[in-house]
Amino acid sequence: MTVTSVEPYREVVFDKDGHGPAGQAAALAELARRGCADLVLFTHGWNNSPSVATGLFDRFFQPFPGVAGPGARLGYAGLVWPSMMFSDEPVPDYSALAATVPGRTAVVARLARLLEEEPAEEAAFAEFAALLRELTGLEEEGLVAAEAPAFLVGDPLTVYAMFADARESEEGAEGGAGAAGAAGPAGGAGPASGAGAESLFGGDRVKRLWKGAKEALRQATYYTMKRRAGVVGEHGLGPLLGELARTASSLRVHLVGHSFGGRLVAHALRGLPAGARNVKSVTVLQGAFSHYAFAARLPHAPDRGGSLRDLQTRVDGPLVACHSRHDTALRVFYPLASRLARDDESVLGLADPRWWAVGYDGVQSVPHTSARTLSAVLREGLPGAGCVSVDTAEVVSEHSDICHAELAAVVARAGRFG
Repeated sequence: MTVTSVEPYREVVFDKDGHGPAGQAAALAELARRGCADLVLFTHGWNNSPSVATGLFDRFFQPFPGVAGPGARLGYAGLVWPSMMFSDEPVPDYSALAATVPGRTAVVARLARLLEEEPAEEAAFAEFAALLRELTGLEEEGLVAAEAPAFLVGDPLTVYAMFADARESEEGAEGGAGAAGAAGPAGGAGPASGAGAESLFGGDRVKRLWKGAKEALRQATYYTMKRRAGVVGEHGLGPLLGELARTASSLRVHLVGHSFGGRLVAHALRGLPAGARNVKSVTVLQGAFSHYAFAARLPHAPDRGGSLRDLQTRVDGPLVACHSRHDTALRVFYPLASRLARDDESVLGLADPRWWAVGYDGVQSVPHTSARTLSAVLREGLPGAGCVSVDTAEVVSEHSDICHAELAAVVARAGRFG
């Protein structure tokens, strides 16, 4: 599908390993020869099929001609990557899930069957956990238990009870991460490790555990997509931008990413060749990666840095993180998954800022980071360099609520074409 709301538009496509068809950089370079001075490249997040992604691009780009300054010469690109569709509306889309994990169709089919039948045996939960490990490829990577996410290798009854608590907290209250954490496994969540099968024969408890198992499947796709976004950014988009710097050095590039797409464009900075200075701004919308990613030193571990430490210096302009306190996905499930990647003992750590996402409270522990409200940015603009956290809660009501003229204006001000 071609985006029709803006022209000229190009589409960039990468597979799960960051490989794409030949000629993509040349197609973008051709925009400069057509007179474009600035290229806005936007990519989607988790749970987007190619058709859904291009529909998002169409809506997101629509306000840009109106917010660009007079004389702006813009080109547009949408980046499509295999981000695994797993939707509950109206039913889970297991066929789309299978399509994004080649060779594991039988695994996905068995997972779907177990979730449909909800057997009341502990062995069924153990089988489900083993299938999740196979789905994510842990055995192929040779990860030992100490290196693997704990929710994939921990006791499944305990883990699924935690996920059920978190899901019910999200559905039943707006009390924040603390409400999810307060439930904990002790609050009627389910049996502890080693519980006998007879403890499962309560209909409500079995249903709650399978509800948690379904959330574990979602988090397994989260874990897979988190890794995949980094790979596509570093090994796909980064080198493509380097080639573009060589072939169209005058083209100013502005990267925009939503959710895991924010992680993708951030990791592109790691793959950007030394000396390439064509990335003039990066805007992350509701980014699903750590708010400490760019920190040289972590506040709870001063001997360690973030996974993208100091890479904001690769941007010849500002790195902007838009965040909203209304983002339930980042408020509850991002910290839960991040914590359970290390610790399956409890969810009491959800209120611990170690596990928060940049799309929830902005860039943290990076000296000289500016903090602005959306209204202030629209009135006064943005700094010309460094990290900037922009509170967009006045327009962003939930995780996917990003198609607003105000957010397009933030991108334009970051790129100095607004």
